[in-house]
Amino acid sequence: MGIRVLGIHLELLKGFSLTCDGQHVSLPLSAQRVLAFLAIHGRPLLRPFVAGSLWTDATEPRASANLRSTLWRLNLPGYGPVDATATHVQLRADVAVDLRETEALAHSIVGGQMRCDRFELAHASLAGDLLPDWYDDWVLIERERFRQLRLHALETLCQELTASGRYGQAIDAGLSAIAGEPLRESAHRALIRAYVAEGNFSEALRQYHTYRRLLYDQLGVLPSLKMEALIQERPCRR
Repeated sequence: MGIRVLGIHLELLKGFSLTCDGQHVSLPLSAQRVLAFLAIHGRPLLRPFVAGSLWTDATEPRASANLRSTLWRLNLPGYGPVDATATHVQLRADVAVDLRETEALAHSIVGGQMRCDRFELAHASLAGDLLPDWYDDWVLIERERFRQLRLHALETLCQELTASGRYGQAIDAGLSAIAGEPLRESAHRALIRAYVAEGNFSEALRQYHTYRRLLYDQLGVLPSLKMEALIQERPCRR
């Protein structure tokens, strides 16, 4: 028998999903937006701020009424993921949010506080963007902030795995960072270092030329002196 996952789990990475005791909960978009907004802010918020941010085209009374109606819909029997008072509303403290868990993971990687035996799990957790098919302004801002943290963590992961001799996983992490932003030179440098450390200088050189062409085609510029210096570090011939 499978393990039953208890509690309320809110997923915002790769898309919206809410589960209660392992059972998927279907919600209207208005309710999804309220939960996502509260989860992203992670603190008690004034009701007028939430209503005005989510129903920007409505009058203040109409926006407040919309929020009340949505909170009523979220009053799920036995679950209720939101705590609300007359003035404030917030996500319940015991709701597990994948965004917050992944942020903590990424910060531990960037801060050098993660054990090597957790690197593989960390890479899998850093694979998704925040609500990729949502285009609200408040989502776009948070998505970019999280994307930058995620890319820094993947680069650090690539460097740490290279240093520990786990080249296959290092290259995988480097490629994931490049997939997140193909023009990000620091990600390409981390990947090239992994190739060189593994002894595959031809792969390093191929990656350099791929990046050089992409950078020139897209922006009309050449790689930095750091990249040029890195690629000049050819292995010694015996």
